[in-house]
Amino acid sequence: MLRSITLLLTGLLAVTACHADENAPAKTAAAATQWVEGTHYFPIDPPQPTSSGDKVEVLEVFSYACVHCAHFEPYAQQLKKELPGYAAFSAMPAIFNPSWEPFARAYYSAQSLGVLDKTHQALFDALHRDHEPIRDINDLAQFYARHGVEANKFLSAASSFEVESKLARSRQAVPQYGVDGTPTIIVAGKYRITGQSAGGFPQVVELTRYLVEREHAAKSKR
Repeated sequence: MLRSITLLLTGLLAVTACHADENAPAKTAAAATQWVEGTHYFPIDPPQPTSSGDKVEVLEVFSYACVHCAHFEPYAQQLKKELPGYAAFSAMPAIFNPSWEPFARAYYSAQSLGVLDKTHQALFDALHRDHEPIRDINDLAQFYARHGVEANKFLSAASSFEVESKLARSRQAVPQYGVDGTPTIIVAGKYRITGQSAGGFPQVVELTRYLVEREHAAKSKR
């Protein structure tokens, strides 16, 4: 019960985001009773390609370096569980500044090494709950070593062609989505949602599901 109350308060209060410009003024979003394009979510023009095949893509743009992404993570997990079978959830780390790049490398390296599921929440916890001094790729190598990945193996993956290619894709795609803060949800390459615009993290989950259902219905009519 206490955990549920904590999550609710987090969702209501943590509607700010980690921005490329951390001094940008926050916008206040009214609680949504009806989703309005341009207010609660924003069209992406032009729409961007997806990598989910026939499924409706739900993409979280995030960073381990962003405390608001740590707050959003329980809601991201909820969203993944609640999405229908015709939708696919994925994530893309943003690189707003050089200090965020090692964390993007860490995400893609863990993905490549098959340890993402067991290290994703653990890295958020280490950074934002335990306040461990993890700042660069060598610090991250030691973190992953504690989770069963040899440091040299992690560093090799972090500098691999596969990871470099994914980092290049992130650098290109995040601005094309119009993302300037994290966490941000992209639906079908067409719509952008933030905690601020939706009115809170619980509303992000609700709005994402609404747009997924609407996109699926539209695709079914084609």
